[in-house]
Amino acid sequence: MIRSLRHTWFSNIKNDSLAGIVVALALIPEAIAFSIIAGVDPKVGLYASFSIAVITAFAGGRPGMISAATGAMALLMVTLVKEYGLEYLLAATLLTGVLQIVAGYLRLGGLMRFVSRSVVTGFVKAQAILIFLAQIPEPAGSTWHVYAMTAAGLGIIYLFPLLPKIGNILPSPLICIVVLTVVYMMSGMGIRTVGDMGELPDTLPVFLWPDVPLNFETLAIIFPYAVMLAVVGLLESMMTATIVDDLTDTPSDKNRECKGQGLANIGSGLLGGMAGCAMIGQSVINIKSGGRTRLSTLIAGVVLLLMVVVRADWVSQIPMAALVAVMIMVSIGTFSWESLRDLKKHPLSTNIVMVTTVLVVVFTHNLAIGVFVGVLLASLFFANKVGRVLYIGSTLNDDENAREYRVVGQVFFTSADRFIAAFDFKETLERVGIDLTHAHFWDITAVDALDRAVVKFRREGAEVEVIGLNEASATIVDRFAIHDKPDAVEKLMSGH
Repeated sequence: MIRSLRHTWFSNIKNDSLAGIVVALALIPEAIAFSIIAGVDPKVGLYASFSIAVITAFAGGRPGMISAATGAMALLMVTLVKEYGLEYLLAATLLTGVLQIVAGYLRLGGLMRFVSRSVVTGFVKAQAILIFLAQIPEPAGSTWHVYAMTAAGLGIIYLFPLLPKIGNILPSPLICIVVLTVVYMMSGMGIRTVGDMGELPDTLPVFLWPDVPLNFETLAIIFPYAVMLAVVGLLESMMTATIVDDLTDTPSDKNRECKGQGLANIGSGLLGGMAGCAMIGQSVINIKSGGRTRLSTLIAGVVLLLMVVVRADWVSQIPMAALVAVMIMVSIGTFSWESLRDLKKHPLSTNIVMVTTVLVVVFTHNLAIGVFVGVLLASLFFANKVGRVLYIGSTLNDDENAREYRVVGQVFFTSADRFIAAFDFKETLERVGIDLTHAHFWDITAVDALDRAVVKFRREGAEVEVIGLNEASATIVDRFAIHDKPDAVEKLMSGH
C-alpha cells in the first residue's frame, strides 16, 4: 500500500511540482477562453479546471494526464447557455458526470480497443493542427513586439535544454513564461496579457446546487446536452490516455478514468464550474516538462486556483505571447511527424482512415464526429479485407454424379455473394457435399447465403449434405437457417 502510494504520488516530486506549475500557467488563459466560447463568466472555466484537475488526480485512471475545461466541451454548451442560462449548464454538468460514471461501471472504456491506431494517429494530428490554428489570432494584426516575443519564447523553449547542468533541471516552458513576463513588466510594451482575457476571480469556489426545478421538463432540456458532453468527454479522455500511455510506456485503467471523469464533472458542477475532460495539449506539456505521477495533476489544479485567487496581480501580467510559444511547442511535439514518413510504408486503407479523421476533426472541430467517421471507415476496410479471405474448391467423384465443395475462410455480409458465386448450380449432380470444417459463419447474411445455395442445388434435383460446422457457426445456422424447413423454397423466393 505504502509502496504503491509512493510510486503513484511521490516518486518524481521535483519534476512533478515544476511540471504542475507550468501546466497551471498554461491552463489559466485557456480556461478563460473556453468560458468565453461557452458564453459564461471566466470564473466558471477556472473553477472547473481547478476542480476537475484535483479530482482526477485522485480518481482518474491515467497518472500524469491533465483534465480541465476544454474547447471541445465548451462548443457543445453554447446553445444551452444561450437559451437557458448558467444554472441549466451546471445541472447538465452534474448529469454528464453521472452518465460517465455509469459508463465506467458498464466498462465502456474497453471500447477503445475498437479504435484503430490509424484513427488515434489522425486524432493526434488533428488536435495538433487545431492547437496551432488557435494560436494564429493572437499575433495576427498585432505589433511586431508580439512576433518578437513569440519567437524569443520558442528560442528559450528549444535552446534552454541544451545548456549544461541547468538545462535539465528546470522545464524550458516555465523559463519561457517567467523570462517573457519579466521582459514585459520591465519594458511596458503594449501587448495583450492574461489580464486582458477576462477578470480573474478573487474568491475560492463555494458549494452550490443548480437553481433549476427538479422535474421531467428540466431533464428533457439537459439530457441531450449531457449525453453529448459525456460522449465527447470520454472519447477525448480515452484518446488522450492512449497517447500518454505511448509517451510514458505505461498502462492506464480506462474504466477507472471514465468514473474519475464522471466524479470530476460532478465536483465541477457543484462548485460552479462547467463540464470538462482530458486535454491533450496540457497533458503533453506535463509529460514534456517531466510530470509523471498524480502529484503533477494535483499541483496543476491547486496552483491554478492559488494563482488566480491570491496572485492575480502577477498572473494578469503574463504576456499571451509566452503562452502562444508554449502551445506552438505543444502542437509541434504532438503532431507525430514520424507517421508522415510511414505513409509510404503503410497500406492505402490505413492512410485514408488517418487523413479522413484529421480532415473531419479539423473542419468540424468535433472530435466525436471525426472518431466516428474514422472508426466506420476502418471497420469497412477491415470487413472488405477479411471478406476477401475466402477460398472455395471442389472435387468430382469417380462416377461424376457427386461433387464436394470445401469452403475455407470467413463468410459474412461482405463475402456472402462470393460464397454463392463459387457454386455451379447448373451442373447435373445426384449428390452435393458442402464441407465447412475450415469456414466460419458470422451473421444472418452468411446463413441466408447457405440457405440459397442448398435450396438451389435441391431444386436442380441434387441431394445436399452440409458437414463440418464449428460450434459457433452451428449455433447461428441452427437458429436462423431455413433450408431444412418444408417451406424453404417459398420463404426464400418471397424474401422471407
